[in-house]
Amino acid sequence: MAEDELHVLKTPTGHPRLRVLTMNVYGPANPGWDRRHRLVARMLRELAPDVVALQEVPTGRGISTLLGDRYRTTDFSRSSEEGTGGTLATRWPHRLVTEIDQRVTERSGDVLPWTATTVVELDTPLGPVVVAHHKPSWPFTYELEREQQAVQAARTLEEHLGDREVHAVILGDFDATPDSASMLFLRGRRAVDGLSVCYQDAWESVHPDDPGYTFEVSNPLVRAGEVSTGVSRKIDHVLVRSGLHGPTLRVADCQRVLDRPDEHGVWASDHYGVMADLVLPHP
Repeated sequence: MAEDELHVLKTPTGHPRLRVLTMNVYGPANPGWDRRHRLVARMLRELAPDVVALQEVPTGRGISTLLGDRYRTTDFSRSSEEGTGGTLATRWPHRLVTEIDQRVTERSGDVLPWTATTVVELDTPLGPVVVAHHKPSWPFTYELEREQQAVQAARTLEEHLGDREVHAVILGDFDATPDSASMLFLRGRRAVDGLSVCYQDAWESVHPDDPGYTFEVSNPLVRAGEVSTGVSRKIDHVLVRSGLHGPTLRVADCQRVLDRPDEHGVWASDHYGVMADLVLPHP
């Protein structure tokens, strides 16, 4: 492919980078969608991420209201009764590896029928990259399910990657804070069911002393929502897989997006987005 066809973003030093973004957009069933979705669509055009994981979005043709025709998309195979779910979009063609049904318990399927992990592989300027769009169970009391869902996702990735030298990224709305059981497992702090992996939190790489809340009580959409009694939490993540010596991709930058209202006072979502620029490590 020609470089312009690949839409190659580069660092100030001229090295190619891969821009990935995740965001729960608080879909059409919630107030203010008409104005909010325009704000999200404008952000996506301006930031031009190469890989986008979106949750609580209208799937099928409805996703074009946010992404236009610039991306190849793979929706979760299930959605809510209102037609919302999750989608993974890439600027370049991707190959679907599998979709993991994450309804690991009866109650997990009852509260979110489209809980799943979609795994794709694509060729990028940094080489082949496997991307997992992960959406586990959301209730505060369901960390049991979230841990099982994390293990299923990690095990599937390890089986697919084998001993190949391929980069891997997991991103999405995890509904889990960095100190939760599921995130401790994914971040290499503990083993579960005879499996240990290590994924570096992109935000922590760049902002080690900043909690990086993505679901914040100061956001009026949170205060008016179903979990208004909760505390501010970091639950949306970009994770980069480690090999023997650490992450195989370096996080050149990581930032929250749409974490404040626009000039008209419109908040895009009850979640903030997380965007990371990934580059090859120094030799």
